[in-house]
Amino acid sequence: MFDQIKLSALQAGLRGKLPLSPKLSLPLRVELWNGERIDLSSDPPRVTIRIPGPTALRYLRSPSLYSLGRAYVEGAIEVMGRAADIIAVGNALAASGAVDSAGNKRSRLGDALRLKSNHTRESDRDAIRYHYDVSNEFYAAWLDPGMVYSCAYFEAGDEDLASAQTKKIDHILRKIDLRPGQTLLDIGCGWGALVLRAAEKFGARCVGITLSENQAALARERVAQAGLQDRIEIRIQDYRDVDGHFERITSVGMFEHVGVQHLKDYFARVAGLLAPGGVAMNHGITTTNPDNGATPYGGGQFIDEYVFPQGELAHLATVVRAMQEGGLEVRDVENLRRHYAHTCALWTDNFESNAARIRTLTDPKRFRIWHVYLAGCAYAFAHDRISLYQIVCGKAGSDVGQLPWSRRYMYV
Repeated sequence: MFDQIKLSALQAGLRGKLPLSPKLSLPLRVELWNGERIDLSSDPPRVTIRIPGPTALRYLRSPSLYSLGRAYVEGAIEVMGRAADIIAVGNALAASGAVDSAGNKRSRLGDALRLKSNHTRESDRDAIRYHYDVSNEFYAAWLDPGMVYSCAYFEAGDEDLASAQTKKIDHILRKIDLRPGQTLLDIGCGWGALVLRAAEKFGARCVGITLSENQAALARERVAQAGLQDRIEIRIQDYRDVDGHFERITSVGMFEHVGVQHLKDYFARVAGLLAPGGVAMNHGITTTNPDNGATPYGGGQFIDEYVFPQGELAHLATVVRAMQEGGLEVRDVENLRRHYAHTCALWTDNFESNAARIRTLTDPKRFRIWHVYLAGCAYAFAHDRISLYQIVCGKAGSDVGQLPWSRRYMYV
């Protein structure tokens, strides 16, 4: 009898918050432990949530992206459907007003605590290895053949992922006006795609640094296979420990790990490593919240806990200010939000197409994390919750003659 009362309350509560109208209905089916099915639309369901027992009902009574994501990842509920549909339904449930006020309070508290983190060399190394040292085979199963794990660049929008990633690297190297014989430091070099291209096509002498042992091992193999050992050095090294001067510096998808409170020091380090007349470019994800807050409905909290420990997103205004405070002059800014939404959508498709193999490369919990994470990122970029900016800069106070007259050189 108690279970029936609970069931009636759940059904009434869900239908009250999500009326079965063409505008607000969801292609969602909830399957309960007693065999009851609740459809939240007259259309066929695209997502099914299976509730194994009464205690799991709380995830639907007060849904947020964090609570729903955690329930799925930890195996408290089963969720079936395409990742893109799961994320769309999850966002609609979270936006229905269930307990978003409480969820946002938790996110804000998490932000306040997170922004006080020390970001020591040891904690940053551990966070990087948690995310990147799953296995090279895991990433190869859904990335492009070049293993580029950052936003691609689609000039027309119909390019395949591999072509778009090559275009992205060339776009970056043209933006910094890389020339033969110049020295290039790539901070957060991943599996080496950018330095390989910079050395082979542009004739640069490159140093790539990463904190991931798996990335460094494969990057070194690829350098050797290309016969470019005399032009490329791959190091396992923290950016704070790099010495010397470089004519060009790139940082692609790395500064998100630095910490908002440490951005000024990070950019000061970049400025200190940049040779006179040099050019640097930072390519990274930003929040669209001007206060550097988390994405809504607990999405940021989920990523903090399960995907990017110690990751922090700053607003573009914070980034530009930190660059200036660190001794860098911003020269060019480009928004690639649409490009990253499409990149993440392609990654999601690849992940689901290769799901059987990926399940053999990792444990079920991590599989579930990435299943929703990639699609969640595509949704967040598409809906302006996060963005991606490429920012070209040079040393502040440089002679004005070092500045180009136009952007024409980037597109020749």
